[in-house]
Amino acid sequence: MNKSSFGSHFTVTTWGESHGKALGAVIDGCPAGLSLSEEDIQKFLDRRKPGQSRYTTARKEGDLVEILSGVFEGKTTGTPISLMVRNTDQRSRDYGNIAYSYRPGHADYTFDAKYGFRDYRGGGRSSGRETIGRVASGAVASRLLASLGISFCTYTKSIGPVSIKEFNPEEINNNAFYMPDADAAAKAGTYLEECMKNQDSAGGVIECRISGVPAGLGNPVFEKLDAMLSQAVMSVGAVKAVEIGDGIQVAHMKGSEDNDGFLIKDNVITKTSNHAGGIMGGISDGSEIILRAYIKPTPSISQPQPTVTSQGEQISLEIHGRHDPVIVPRAVVVVESMCALTITDALFANMTSRLDKIQEFYSK
Repeated sequence: MNKSSFGSHFTVTTWGESHGKALGAVIDGCPAGLSLSEEDIQKFLDRRKPGQSRYTTARKEGDLVEILSGVFEGKTTGTPISLMVRNTDQRSRDYGNIAYSYRPGHADYTFDAKYGFRDYRGGGRSSGRETIGRVASGAVASRLLASLGISFCTYTKSIGPVSIKEFNPEEINNNAFYMPDADAAAKAGTYLEECMKNQDSAGGVIECRISGVPAGLGNPVFEKLDAMLSQAVMSVGAVKAVEIGDGIQVAHMKGSEDNDGFLIKDNVITKTSNHAGGIMGGISDGSEIILRAYIKPTPSISQPQPTVTSQGEQISLEIHGRHDPVIVPRAVVVVESMCALTITDALFANMTSRLDKIQEFYSK
């Protein structure tokens, strides 16, 4: 398994399993001098940790991060930053009945087909708990980007059939679903109660808006910025689709409707609209980047489902244990973290794209 690293210049390698001793990440390429503490990272991890409401798994994990290297006297040293979060509330016995059977909607069968062996305790590396390393690393990237004036606003756009009708940023952290619409959050709660009563689950949509990204990030061919963002977000296990800007709606628009015009405002080139979602030709255009991630329903449900064992026996399987009836709220910060890692890596890659910029840097 040699694909646990992300990024070329700001590189992150995640490690650990759902029911192992710990999980974490190693960041290589973070410049020296960034102010960083465990508290800075903990704020991000607290947004994804379990047990925050009745709509998340009851697994009680503090998800407390430890910085093992790369920081001295509150500043990054330019050397690899190693981060660790210890598991404290594993219940591997909950997974005994699926040791030799494949859970519908999970990676059990495909993992077994690839490796011929798997850690059935919560899915091992294919568990959603693997995202701890992504979020811890994303916190570092976000802190670096904040120092450059780049910020994120990420929230739940919909859960099941319930979509937001209003956008109130102050409301995002006031409800269990990270929705910027209090009324929609209440309706989402009602919908999930019905799902839980029927031993079922729900999916939804997360939207991430990135402000302050300068024009010029990304490449015009294979490493387009929108392609890199899509790859990063699609690497999150629960994500099944990604949109940039108007997304799939462009297939139903005319060129006169979809094109973003240009104008000069305060001696700066800007756009008349943002249908492109901040990226044109694979390169950032300086306007707000808008990305949406479509999250599937939690596959672990208690309803009987048809499956087979590794020996080929047809069975009916009921999945028990502690599972989220909806993944979306805890995935909000995961999507944001993957976007932060992508933008950081693209920024670093862009530093060598123009000779005049290199000369300007070294002339200071």
